[in-house]
Amino acid sequence: MKKDLEYVAKVENAIAKKYGEETIQNPKASWNDEKEKEYLQQIKNFAKKERQRSESKDKVEVNGFFVSKKLLNRSSSRVCPVCDSYSFEVSDDLYLNKFDCCFECYIQWVEDREQRWSAGWRPSKELKESVK
Repeated sequence: MKKDLEYVAKVENAIAKKYGEETIQNPKASWNDEKEKEYLQQIKNFAKKERQRSESKDKVEVNGFFVSKKLLNRSSSRVCPVCDSYSFEVSDDLYLNKFDCCFECYIQWVEDREQRWSAGWRPSKELKESVK
C-alpha cells in the first residue's frame, strides 16, 4: 500500500512537471460563486437550445404523412403567379424569389424591363393569351 501511494505521488509530480501545476489541482480549488452562476446560466441556455431543437424535429401528421414542423413553417410557393404553372425546377427558385415569376415568364415579360416589373406591371390575361 505504501509503495502504491509513492507511485501515485511520483506520477503526480511527473505530470505537474510536464504540464504544469494546474493539471494536478482539484477542480474545486478554483471554483467560486461567480463561476457557479456562470455555469448554471450556461446550462439554462443549453437546455433552451435543446428544447428549441427538439421542437423543430417534432413530427406532425399531414394528409396521412408525418412531416417535420420545421418544414411546415417554410412558405415556398412553387406556382408561378403569372402563368399559373407549377415548377419542379431548381432554377425557377431564383426567379420566383426575386421576380415573383418562373424562368420562362422572366424571359418573356421581365428581361430588359426590370424597372417596369418592379414598379408593379404584370401582363394582362388578354396579352398572355395573345402570346400563347
